[in-house]
Amino acid sequence: MNAPKIALIHATPLAIRPIEEAFARLWPEAYCMNLLDDSLSVDLAEAGEITGGLTDRFHSLTRYAESAGVKGVLFTCSAFGPAIDAAAAGVDLPTFKPNEAMFGEALGVCAKLGRTGKIGMVSTFAPSVSSMKEELRELAAKLNLDYVLKVECPYAALKALSEGNVDIHDTLVSKAAQELIDCDVIMLGQFSTSHMRSRVEAETRRPVLSSPDSAVKLLRRSVEHSATTP
Repeated sequence: MNAPKIALIHATPLAIRPIEEAFARLWPEAYCMNLLDDSLSVDLAEAGEITGGLTDRFHSLTRYAESAGVKGVLFTCSAFGPAIDAAAAGVDLPTFKPNEAMFGEALGVCAKLGRTGKIGMVSTFAPSVSSMKEELRELAAKLNLDYVLKVECPYAALKALSEGNVDIHDTLVSKAAQELIDCDVIMLGQFSTSHMRSRVEAETRRPVLSSPDSAVKLLRRSVEHSATTP
């Protein structure tokens, strides 16, 4: 398959670099098209919930991507799960939420334990936590797996990163992860925290998963499978 075009749809510019770096490492043959609507997160925070209007905008984004001839779509903001599901149903393309691949890998770790696994998650965007919890719960139910989830939210980290204070962001994420050392696996809940994976793994001595790497691997498998399936 020669240079498949992939649509990456963002609600914040902070997600662009992490996912492009993941593609460069794990699927360099893909050509990535970036679509950014940085008002989505602001509008969600103001509305307090995913409204019909927000969902309609996700439909528009996926239809636009489809019209551009992409072979797959990846959303990179973790707060819009139900809207992404609705939009994915309207196009005939592999379309994924940012964290579903990572959630599947985390539950896979739990499945191998022979007991109820404990999953830790660091989230720097509080409005995303509710939908992420529900997404993880639904996936675990499909797999008939039990788990315990512990979440840490270093609320000031994302603001620090958006202001260019990377060291402050990283320190806050690191401190939050230290609260999860009793977990069997730790997830970094935002694309903008993915660069912390190696550091958190070293500091906690726990397996650490990041959304971009997991998502790129799943999307590549799905797109390549679609290309070979009549």
